[in-house]
Amino acid sequence: MKAVGIILAGGNHKRMRELSQTRAIAALPVAGTYRSVDFALSNMTNSGINRVAVVTQYNAKSLNAHLNSSKWWNFGRKQGGLYVFNPILTADNNSWFRGTADSIYQNIDFLKESHEPYVVIASGDCIYKLDYDQVLQYHIDRRADITIVCKNMGEMMGLERFGLVNIDGENRVMELEEKPVEAKSNIVSCGIYIIRRRLLIELLDQAASEERYDFVKDILVRYRRQKKIYAYLLDSYWSNISSVEAYFNTNMDFLRKDIRDYFFKEGEPIFSKVDDLPPAKFNYGSEVRNSLIASGSIINGHVENSVIFKEGFIGNNCIIRNSIVLNDVYIRDNSVIENCIVESHSTIEDGSVFKGEEGNPRIVIEKNERYNYK
Repeated sequence: MKAVGIILAGGNHKRMRELSQTRAIAALPVAGTYRSVDFALSNMTNSGINRVAVVTQYNAKSLNAHLNSSKWWNFGRKQGGLYVFNPILTADNNSWFRGTADSIYQNIDFLKESHEPYVVIASGDCIYKLDYDQVLQYHIDRRADITIVCKNMGEMMGLERFGLVNIDGENRVMELEEKPVEAKSNIVSCGIYIIRRRLLIELLDQAASEERYDFVKDILVRYRRQKKIYAYLLDSYWSNISSVEAYFNTNMDFLRKDIRDYFFKEGEPIFSKVDDLPPAKFNYGSEVRNSLIASGSIINGHVENSVIFKEGFIGNNCIIRNSIVLNDVYIRDNSVIENCIVESHSTIEDGSVFKGEEGNPRIVIEKNERYNYK
């Protein structure tokens, strides 16, 4: 493909509450085995983009560890590769990334040293499948300056947390508003953009000279009338995990057979870093209904409508219902977990009861003697 890729994975949001206190949103586990960033990375490699940069910043330790080898996403080629850019303080620069545009500008050498004519920019916190080559062809056919991948969300509530666009009959973007007070459109920006590489360098240089740092506000919104910006309407599954509720619902979506088949059986695969773990074990007396159980897990109790991530342990007579149990959680006997998200490495004591409300999952964090090293 005639493009390089940039994945913006440095963000954080208060709506994620405790879930983003120890990790970047792009590193959040999804669907039992994957991380959020895996979906953008897989779309890149499946679209033939073999030179990709991931820009990180906030709580990047686990994300950097996940990205420590390019082989999992097939970027280990002579021509191309996977690059991870963290903010670096130098004699000429004494600040962290001050926004999405600034994060790209501080690594502008990646663009200047590339030869591909186009750039695909994507967020690391969205769950979807997309052939970027189709979007690029759409961009070229319309002679667009910038193309934004968008989705009509219908009557969905809470659209104010997205960037919203208004388009004309030819899908040209007429208005673009980032996280408005009141939603005046149901077409959201999916955080995926295609732009000519030289134009991007020019716009970033101009923004930096004026101390403007945000890609959406200081480039897209600012130039919406001077540049030809078009919307590519996505007609398949897309979810942004920028809140606890959205993260919970996205994982619950993978309990639906049609969603699982779409991501894991139809079309191109989704790749991730592979851990050498044994298959899940279901001991005598366990009962599992409509759930995902990841590798390395041991189930003794009752699990229903839940996602159990890698190396989970569910004790005897436990009831896990409508919940997400993240990596390496030990739930001891006779415990009840309902409508909850259990944080990684938690140990739930014998007989514990944690219940959240439907539509408002409770986050459970129980750190104790398993990790109290002396």
